[in-house]
Amino acid sequence: MALSWRPLCCRCPCALPRFCRSLAWKRKAVSAARARTSDFLRESSSLSFPRMHSILWRFHHTTGRTHSYGKAVSDEKYRDPFKLGRKDLKNLYEDIQKELRASTTDLREMCEYYFDGKGKAFRPMIVVLMARACNFHHKSSGEVQASQRSIALIAEMIHTASLVHDDVIDDANSRRGKLTVNHVWGERKAVLAGDFILAVASQTLARIGNTTIVSVLTRAIEDLVRGEFLQLGSKENENERFAHYLEKTFKKTASLIAHSCKAVSILACPDPKVHEIAYQYGKNIGIAFQLIDDVLDFTSCSEQLGKPTSADLKLGIATGPVLFACQQFPEINAMIMRRFNLPGDVQRAQEYVLQSGGIQQTTYLAQRYCHEAMREISKLRPSPERDALVQLAEIVLARDK
Repeated sequence: MALSWRPLCCRCPCALPRFCRSLAWKRKAVSAARARTSDFLRESSSLSFPRMHSILWRFHHTTGRTHSYGKAVSDEKYRDPFKLGRKDLKNLYEDIQKELRASTTDLREMCEYYFDGKGKAFRPMIVVLMARACNFHHKSSGEVQASQRSIALIAEMIHTASLVHDDVIDDANSRRGKLTVNHVWGERKAVLAGDFILAVASQTLARIGNTTIVSVLTRAIEDLVRGEFLQLGSKENENERFAHYLEKTFKKTASLIAHSCKAVSILACPDPKVHEIAYQYGKNIGIAFQLIDDVLDFTSCSEQLGKPTSADLKLGIATGPVLFACQQFPEINAMIMRRFNLPGDVQRAQEYVLQSGGIQQTTYLAQRYCHEAMREISKLRPSPERDALVQLAEIVLARDK
């Protein structure tokens, strides 16, 4: 039967969110994007999506209460998240480099290699904006505490350590528009550098002196490892692959954002409801970010991304666009099981994805996660930072690198 996009939700970390129909579909840009995707789905009504809906329903099994957006979100002018976060992120990379003081020249150079100020600083920006939004919600003061800013540094260090290790596992040769650490210094040193960055992040975390915060962020580190193992494997049962893909996406990308947001909310106020809002926002925006990343792997050039395109296919990894394309081109299933390792597999899979609706459907799924993130953050008291986090959801959808 055709895949039905009914509003679904659960408490599972990778859940397809429940979607508010009020503001999200009223905003002009989002409405236009949804219309394009809806047109595609209507045109593709003859496509068969065998049992996909039931898979998603099992994976996303619980429905909660619905909430509407606050009037302030729909009527007020959104704030630029990059401008609002700039003050708290000033000297971010210099402060990280100070934390990463190393005695040997090679280790120091490797540790500073990606902390050159040229990254997007996406995670630290979300963290400081969430800190200010939660602080204002609790006590009408948005100033970021020193411990909250430390979470921003820690999140970026954990993320970067995972990139260094991922590049070794994947034998990647470029990252952020330059050669990877493993290609410049070798795999052994790269592994040690990633370990060192993670160790320093753990020391910084311990200095905060809050065992709850330590527990929250170490869960994110655990998820990163579990997510990598999920990526190394694949499901023979094609009906389980999408659930596997979403779980991997949460653990490898969204978990760190979600737990970092939760950590700063805990430091902001004692209310568990606020902690859950922060966590849910980070989870949904993180999954959406990765879904768009998977789309860009097929639609952007290497120069834009700063890394090779179709990288996942070349590594034998089937992402959202491929899994959706399988419904129109079942022959992709055999390629997935052999991890695209026969000559011509990667090129043929690319062609199938571009001929199918996989890109449009993955983008639509990212939109829905972003709408859920907007719905969650709108539960906080109105503030410039809260509105900037709403705006950030739209930026995630519109990004091209």
